[in-house]
Amino acid sequence: MTLLVTGGAGFIGGAIVDAALARGESVRVLDSLRADVHGGEPRLDPRVEFVRGDVRDAAVVGEALRGVEAVCHQAAKVGLGVDFSDAPDYVSSNELGTAVLLAAMAAAGVHRLVLASSMVVYGEGAYRGASGRTRPAPRRLADLDAGRFDPVGANGEPLAPELIDEDDPLDPRNVYAISKLTQEHLATSWARSTGGRVVALRYHNVYGPGMPQNTPYAGVASLFRSAIERGEAPRVFEDGRQRRDFVHVADVASANLAALDATRAEGGEAGVSRAYNVGSGEVHAIGELAGSLSRHAGGLAPIVTGEYRLGDVRHITASSARLRAELGWRPAIAFDDGMREFASAPLRAAVRAQAT
Repeated sequence: MTLLVTGGAGFIGGAIVDAALARGESVRVLDSLRADVHGGEPRLDPRVEFVRGDVRDAAVVGEALRGVEAVCHQAAKVGLGVDFSDAPDYVSSNELGTAVLLAAMAAAGVHRLVLASSMVVYGEGAYRGASGRTRPAPRRLADLDAGRFDPVGANGEPLAPELIDEDDPLDPRNVYAISKLTQEHLATSWARSTGGRVVALRYHNVYGPGMPQNTPYAGVASLFRSAIERGEAPRVFEDGRQRRDFVHVADVASANLAALDATRAEGGEAGVSRAYNVGSGEVHAIGELAGSLSRHAGGLAPIVTGEYRLGDVRHITASSARLRAELGWRPAIAFDDGMREFASAPLRAAVRAQAT
């Protein structure tokens, strides 16, 4: 099989490329090497055919799709963003880029797609209150300023966080989240129109060797790891008790291969889209992540600042039961093992904060 990985020179895309090569696939990478993601030229396996270009460029995408049987679409602008001025770039990079890719796939007769989606499409995670399972409204500014970080129910009652599954309501609460959900909707429309098969993988907090450093668009694990490497204490927002599911990038790569196999299954229904959470199944607090990294790296203890970012959610943790049951996927790297490795693993070269 010839596989096209968009964004294949990036953090997650690169791990998928390595995993695909390891099982004997022929891999082509399409990547723009944009400056706010890459600190220099990538080191790609010599077996990889590399095409430098943007997924918004229909001509380049058409060339990259020649002879391809399946696509892993990882190219995207990620993270919460600096401020709302990032909105046009998120919409263009993620929504327009996906539309151009899907149109080119339709023209080329490529019918198999694995799409990188995100937990952010849910907004807040799932909670249980006095009246049962519920989804709280966005947190109020006055509560955040007062250090009241946990969402409450409609009558002010406390809520207990639970695992979220793929059938829970979707409630994207920032521009990045909206763009990821739009990618899913576009892919579903493409599948129905062309008879294609798409699997959308809703990644939870991915970490591991090769994460980008020193960029406001990086994930929290990278920001903590970069601070420790600079000899600084990791700065933990809110009270550090935000619940997340941290999943190793190698496990995300194996989930992509399982999803690719699902799109190839003989006798399966055509024209369908299926979403899966990709998480470790372990719940850990953000403060716990910072403390584990500092301990394994011999760095300074984290500082809990009480600061917050509008648009952040309080708790979101995954149920990956559907992915395990339907595709036979299992995560292989436990939290403490992954943190021990990540504490001293190399990061990508520092990048510029603004795209060019």
